[in-house]
Amino acid sequence: MTEYFEVLRRDGAARLGELRLADPVMTPAVVDEHVDDAGSLWAADRDVPAVDDERLTILPHRAFPPGTREPVRESFRVDHPDLDAPTAAVHHSEEARDVGADAYLLSDAQGFVGHAAGFRDALLAAKEALPADTALSLSGVATPRNVATLVYAGVDLVDATKAKVRGAEGFYLTTEGERFVEDLQELPCSCPACQQPVEEFTQEDCIEHNEHALRAELRIVRERIRTGRLRDYIEGQARHDQWLTALFRELDEQYGYVEERTPIVRDNELAAASGDSIRRAEIQRFAERVTTRYQSEFDGPLVLVPCSATKPYSESQSHQQFHDVVQWRGHMASMTSPIGVVPQELELTYPAQQYDTVVTGRWTADEREFVGEVLRRYLQRNDYDRVIAHVPPGGYTEICETVEPNVDAEFAYTVEEHPTTDDSLAALSAALSGEPAYSKREREHRVIRAITDYQLGEGAGTGLFGEDEGIQTTSRYPKLQVRDADGDQLATMVPQYGVLAFTVAGARHWVESDGPVKQVEIDGFVPHGSVLAPGVVDADEEIRTGDEVVVSGPKAFGIGRAEMFGSEMAESTRGVAVQMRHVEEL
Repeated sequence: MTEYFEVLRRDGAARLGELRLADPVMTPAVVDEHVDDAGSLWAADRDVPAVDDERLTILPHRAFPPGTREPVRESFRVDHPDLDAPTAAVHHSEEARDVGADAYLLSDAQGFVGHAAGFRDALLAAKEALPADTALSLSGVATPRNVATLVYAGVDLVDATKAKVRGAEGFYLTTEGERFVEDLQELPCSCPACQQPVEEFTQEDCIEHNEHALRAELRIVRERIRTGRLRDYIEGQARHDQWLTALFRELDEQYGYVEERTPIVRDNELAAASGDSIRRAEIQRFAERVTTRYQSEFDGPLVLVPCSATKPYSESQSHQQFHDVVQWRGHMASMTSPIGVVPQELELTYPAQQYDTVVTGRWTADEREFVGEVLRRYLQRNDYDRVIAHVPPGGYTEICETVEPNVDAEFAYTVEEHPTTDDSLAALSAALSGEPAYSKREREHRVIRAITDYQLGEGAGTGLFGEDEGIQTTSRYPKLQVRDADGDQLATMVPQYGVLAFTVAGARHWVESDGPVKQVEIDGFVPHGSVLAPGVVDADEEIRTGDEVVVSGPKAFGIGRAEMFGSEMAESTRGVAVQMRHVEEL
């Protein structure tokens, strides 16, 4: 249980928080000046320290170095006093446990920082053992070059010890690495310590500069978290050190850890600018849901088309030309790197509408493999008799040709030079000759069900909004409204994210349906505006930040948007768990 640390915003495992001292500290942060260390029990017995809310007190501790065996750690385990003040406990990563502190400092950090697999194992072990709403601290390891990746992994607090030590040793630190001061022809920084000729730059100046560079990098990191774009920054920043690149790739392999902490929707651009972007949790999740939750309801052929730079695709000039030819006689889906396959019903759904990528016209081996695998899984799940591949020669066509032998559908290729030439469009029209067009009502209902499947789970679309449910759609795409047979509004399509926002009536319809429900159980109160974590009795583990959730308790029933992931709601003692949209008092 924590009273002095609160997470305010999440960007994957990275967190923007507040260390609630008398003078609050926004985290992630360097906290040297905000910490009192009660001392090591190896040197002497320590009395329970006098504490207050001015500083974070590190409780008396026995810090175990890397490699300390379990029997030794167990023999010298420390009992921690329960104090009514901001406190931090020192634990070995393999012995981390909840002792009621607000922050936890890992004593073996210097053993695993610099080793990607070791860091991964230590981090996951600590995160699994410690409460979700407490701060994680590493001492003696942070530099301007690595601190962004440390935060991306889930670290909240650091100190400037290593930066200062390296300065005293004559190393000038930057976000790119370190140089001997003697090797510099000029000082590349504009901090106060660097406002002088390099010849007059002293050891004290180097220490001051290094600390300034570390704090400046953390300001950039905090702003990146606020905008939901830390991963974009990391993909470039980590390239300056091989172990940092290895670390974020190791974290990408821990899909469960990162995906659970990654919001379902965002309104900012996702920059897919490197080969590592394919492994981002948002992209992997989209591909996984399209190939395991989404089910096409269209009976005609699948028309595969290339993506476009303009998002959503339907607003691009090329896709408008495709639509003019297809005229709803086929089901359109876009092939794209790094997303994979985007059915037309999900073109607004994050991140299909928000991503941007580097366009060279050449596909890498990783791109071909990923998109080909997504296309294969998509076609094996959906029963198309024909696939009309209206894609340009090269990477697109080669991917289709690779997938073709592994699926039952018959492929036809309608592009010779470019998809928008008159000859190519005429070939596309000829391939669709005789196919019936879908009605507007069919299209709109299928959009709603497709989004529902993607958003809530497999079968949710039919469970909530099947043909036998008597639903109707009003308004115009992309702001469709869903109403029941009596005309009561159940949900509205949110065009910014391509998801549904439910009403209270829609929430009740959801709970009574056969579809999977994401539910938060609260205590006996009526929430106004938001539900705070202490009021949460239980929450489904499948809930992710940004999800629509049903909120129910003895005195209230309502619908809102999750501000935490499910297990975090259940564990946390501070912070907003759900932002309520509608609530009814029972």
